[in-house]
Amino acid sequence: MANRVSATAAALALIETMLAQHGPELLFHQSGGCCDGSAPMLFARSEFPLGDNDVRLGEIGGVPFYMSRSQFEYWQHTHLTIDAIPGNGGMFSLERPSGLRFLTRSRLFTDEEFANLAPVT
Repeated sequence: MANRVSATAAALALIETMLAQHGPELLFHQSGGCCDGSAPMLFARSEFPLGDNDVRLGEIGGVPFYMSRSQFEYWQHTHLTIDAIPGNGGMFSLERPSGLRFLTRSRLFTDEEFANLAPVT
């Protein structure tokens, strides 16, 4: 099976730091724009209610990764790689005070990868 989302070593290190600071009940949600642009946002699960229109793309660093179904329609042919770079995270994202921010990099799936994708949930 091909993965829809993965993370760089820098992102995994930041996720580990966030888990140590905030506990294991975290989730990512790929922002669809507006105030914080299109950025992966990290939230405590209790502070971000998921709805019927959110789909789970996978998990990175032990943290589930979601996006809205309507946004997924545009991104369904792309593999997402989450990175961590210097800068300020999204206004409500947990990594904001760290001096690092999560960033999404994308590329189109190969035909073989696309044929071997698990369905989203």
